[in-house]
Amino acid sequence: MPIFEKLTSDMKDSMRSGEKDRLKTIRSLRAAVQRVQIDGGTRDQEPSDTLVEEVLQKQAKMRREALDQYNSAGREDLASIEAAELKVIEGYLPEQLDDEAIREQVQAIISQTGASSAADFGKVMGPAMGALKGRADGKRVQVIVRDLLTAE
Repeated sequence: MPIFEKLTSDMKDSMRSGEKDRLKTIRSLRAAVQRVQIDGGTRDQEPSDTLVEEVLQKQAKMRREALDQYNSAGREDLASIEAAELKVIEGYLPEQLDDEAIREQVQAIISQTGASSAADFGKVMGPAMGALKGRADGKRVQVIVRDLLTAE
């Protein structure tokens, strides 16, 4: 089932079961997808899974950043809301790789590109983000790339 259809189906299920917080999050996700469609001029078409996944990734990133800010400001009430929304969003995204799996893929890319120092960071990050897109957070990839390039 396409992701957008799943969002629609889950929205209806949330309405029926009275899950107001989940419903609010799913509605905001659908609205974000529709905004991107309107901006791209593809409003009358069914959104592709790739488009929906990109929007969901951006929404998840926004929630993570807000969560970090709320936690650092001591606003546990707002942080809990963001955490709950992030959990809903992550349910629609592919499973994230752990640090060890990211490290293995980055190590392979370093070998392929011949990178040998921190100066080659840009040479590695582009292919790494291409290979890990949607399966790993960019900040985690960046930290691992830096670690591997400075360790060698």
